Amino acid sequence: MRKYDAVLDYLFHALPAYHRIGAAAYKADLKNTEAMMAHLGNPEKGLKVIHVAGTNGKGSVSHYLASILQQAKYKVGLYTSPHLVDFRERIRINGQMIPKQNVTDFVNQNRAFFEKQGLSFFEMTVGMAFDYFRNEKVDVAVIEVGMGGRLDSTNVVHPDLSIITNIGFDHTQFLGNTLPKIAAEKAGIIKAGVPVVIGETNAETELVFRKVAAKCKSPILFADKHYVVDERHNGSTRMLADIYHDGAPYIKGIHSPMDGLYQRKNIATVCAAYDILNEIGYKIKRCHFRDGLANVTDTGLHGRWEKLGERPNLICETAHNADGIASLVEKLAYMRYHRLHIVYGCVNDKDYGSILDMLPKDACYYFTRPSVERGLDETTLASTAELHGRHGDSYPDVMSALAAARQASSVTDLIIVTGSIFLVADLLRELKTEKSL
Repeated sequence: MRKYDAVLDYLFHALPAYHRIGAAAYKADLKNTEAMMAHLGNPEKGLKVIHVAGTNGKGSVSHYLASILQQAKYKVGLYTSPHLVDFRERIRINGQMIPKQNVTDFVNQNRAFFEKQGLSFFEMTVGMAFDYFRNEKVDVAVIEVGMGGRLDSTNVVHPDLSIITNIGFDHTQFLGNTLPKIAAEKAGIIKAGVPVVIGETNAETELVFRKVAAKCKSPILFADKHYVVDERHNGSTRMLADIYHDGAPYIKGIHSPMDGLYQRKNIATVCAAYDILNEIGYKIKRCHFRDGLANVTDTGLHGRWEKLGERPNLICETAHNADGIASLVEKLAYMRYHRLHIVYGCVNDKDYGSILDMLPKDACYYFTRPSVERGLDETTLASTAELHGRHGDSYPDVMSALAAARQASSVTDLIIVTGSIFLVADLLRELKTEKSL
């Protein structure tokens, strides 16, 4: 039997993976996924599911909902992507990663089918997750869409609730180059008669969602029209906020360890989902909601405005597109620091020139690259940044860039590592290795 490490090597290198090679791994239909589900005995048909899509925030919303449901004593499966440090982060039950033996057994038992069918890494992972959740008899599974919605491998489920957090420009080569086109792809997760929550209202996309929901006879709720999360800014790295529903107090004094300003929008989306879930038969109390937000890291959520060190403060943030960077810059206005140091790296299919224009001009920059094949060369990034008025040296990896930032910092400075989920993954992996030495 293949050992776990050998199985991981097979998954990462033998199966085409979007996070590694980009467009070559993308499948523009669900035929492979449907064939795999049939091969596995259709585990998706027995699952109660909350399906979460969106350009930004879908991971945070998924983790928040899983945490809230755990507090309500449900046995909760959680499928998210990509992982940061450990492949098994993608598949969890009540915060616990899938055991290595289950990964090994699943791959060994189904490898011949993967290869015959030509499955991608992501398609295989979806099959593994659904099979595991069925075998472990979860009460409900929170499933995050990988990309888009209509053609995403997760879109073989018939959920209790569909959620679309927001629409922004990302993966335009696959989803379209206008917001209505992108919205139409994400609206593909809306199912007949299933309620849908839209996190953020946008004049260009609202009609798209309303038309699809009407066609499917699905009740639709735009969260930001009804819920407001009013954060009490204190320059810390932990959220303290009050929530209002249609102008009236909803919940006062909620806490969350994830303090990026975009979490206000995510929590408003979670409020709408929480109320609808209770309407359709779930049993979730306000105390479960409050405790779920406060303890969301128990589900394994990391990298969202996460504080990793002090003197100087070190924060990592997985913002990787224009909307995410805009929220990061907005958050900086509430932070107290002497000088700002930004360790930045991204992948080569992002509009990094436009994103660089959004970043503060007066920061000290340290340009690097994520350790994936799609990682943008750090020297190319640094020279492009120079043209955009952002100045800094280039470094071959995140730890050498961070070392330079630390050396140049005083104890009252702020260091942020951002630009790519994969760059943050590199950082967390290396810091974990350092701690284990």
